Order: sequence, then C-alpha cells, then structure tokens
Amino acid sequence: MIRFYVPDILESGVLPESESGHCCRVLRMKTGDTLYAVDGKGHSYECVITEAHPKHTAVDIIKTIDEPKHWTGRIVLAVAPTKNIDRIEWMLEKVVEMGVDEIVLLKCEHSERKNVNEDRLLKIMVSAMKQSLKAVLPDFKGLMAFKDFIASDLPDLKYVGYCDSETDRREFCREYPGNSDVVVLIGPEGDFSPSEISLARERGFKAVTFGESRLRTETAALFAVAAIHVLDQIK
Repeated sequence: MIRFYVPDILESGVLPESESGHCCRVLRMKTGDTLYAVDGKGHSYECVITEAHPKHTAVDIIKTIDEPKHWTGRIVLAVAPTKNIDRIEWMLEKVVEMGVDEIVLLKCEHSERKNVNEDRLLKIMVSAMKQSLKAVLPDFKGLMAFKDFIASDLPDLKYVGYCDSETDRREFCREYPGNSDVVVLIGPEGDFSPSEISLARERGFKAVTFGESRLRTETAALFAVAAIHVLDQIK
C-alpha cells in the first residue's frame, strides 16, 4: 500500500507539492481515484481525489482511521551524528521503521560532524514511516548541544552508552525494565568525553554497555531501540 504524508490534511485537504508530484506524475493517479494518507500524528485517511494536479492534488476524506503507535512507553534516542552522514541516514531509516518517539542529534566535545541537512534527514524519516506502514512520525529535534539536551525535560529512565571499561557500567538489557518511558544517549566516534559522562551521571543517567562487542555509533543506536522493543514484549 502506497501512503502519502499530509500533515495538515484536515485543514487543507491538499497534498504537499512533493506528494502531489509523486501521485500524478509517477503513479499517474487521476480524479476519482482512491489514495491513502497519514498525518504523522497517529491517523490514516482513505481519500478520493477531487482534483489531480502535480503541484496541489486535492482530496476528500472518506474514512479516518486511528493508528496509534504499537509500543507502550516513550522512546527518546539522542545520538551524535557520524562523520560519514550516510551511516546516520541509514540509522534514522531503521529506527523509524522499528518505532521511536523522539530523535535528537547531539553536538558533543568529540563530534567530528558539527552540521547536518535536517530537511534531508526529515525526508528520510517520513519515507521510513510510510514504508513501514506507520502513521506516527517521530519528533525530530535536529542538532542540539549535549549540555542543553541533558538539561531538558526527559523520561525518568536515562541511559548513556559508554565504552570506558574503567567506568562502572551495567548491561542495558539487564537494566531496562521494559514498558517504560526511556532515553538513550549514544556518543560520537570518539565517545563521550569524561566531563560529559560526569555531567550526564549528575543528571541521573546510568552508564551502560550494549554487549561484549564494541559497536559503531549507528549500530549501538539500532541495538538500543531494538532491545527496547524486544524487552517490552518479554518483561
């Protein structure tokens, strides 16, 4: 099933230009055809095209369907973008397919990448939402300084992945209780600095590992989200 992302469908009844182009030019849909749209807020819509136009396709809503997220708690993933942005793009696609509530890109002391194309990353997330047949788009905060993020309003369960074996760390899969609001921090290629870890722990974050292997940034993020979903099912 092909879905279109129309965040303001209830107000406008018109597909955005990019979605209109895909609808009319690529799929060659016409007036009277039925299409399916999502608003990114947990609703899908069965619609009929009233005006097929490559820039502003208009629709009437036939049916509204509630499609809430399939997991229990609020999952917040904060990860430092890698020097190779392709790896972060791949990670975003996969964690959205699995399901998260909020994604933040962290600017850390050891970060090798200080800027990203947030519009491109958001498009990748929208595509992953539609491909995985979800109607909820994660809240994407873009780049945020590490200190600002850990001082923000966060779930009570806070974990930070850390590689330094001299720091007291626990296994994430043993620590996370399941079915809870949770935030996980994943650092850059050079890991978090000692001062960042100290500050995080002062803010209530527990240092954790994701198994015996040393994982790349994007792999650690994927592991954490996958583990949360699995543990939610078995605990």
